[in-house]
Amino acid sequence: MTARTRLVKGPDGTPYQGGVFQLDIRVPDQYPLVPPAVQYHTKIFHPNVHFKTGEICLDILKNAWSPAWTLQSTCQAIVALMSDAAPDSPLNCDAGNLLRAGDVRGYNALARMYTHEHAAPK
Repeated sequence: MTARTRLVKGPDGTPYQGGVFQLDIRVPDQYPLVPPAVQYHTKIFHPNVHFKTGEICLDILKNAWSPAWTLQSTCQAIVALMSDAAPDSPLNCDAGNLLRAGDVRGYNALARMYTHEHAAPK
């Protein structure tokens, strides 16, 4: 297994804009037949990311993995998830509940606050 890190920028037009987030990537010896284990090292308020562990709920990291996915395209899919959350399969129930209730403003405010506190460049 090989351990790597990758810095990704929060997408423009999202509450993560201006943030820099570290991803921890563990590449198994069987890669690309087996997906890498990717999690956020930087705290992020997002329905598909476990707040404490940084685990990411994204199908390509589990049952929809294909050897056609590269580490770069996998990281791009994770960044795309920042723009298009899936609140119906939350790992962060607080974030998911806000979006399912239609409180986009409240969700965005909390996500911006966490981005400012944890992901703002120093």
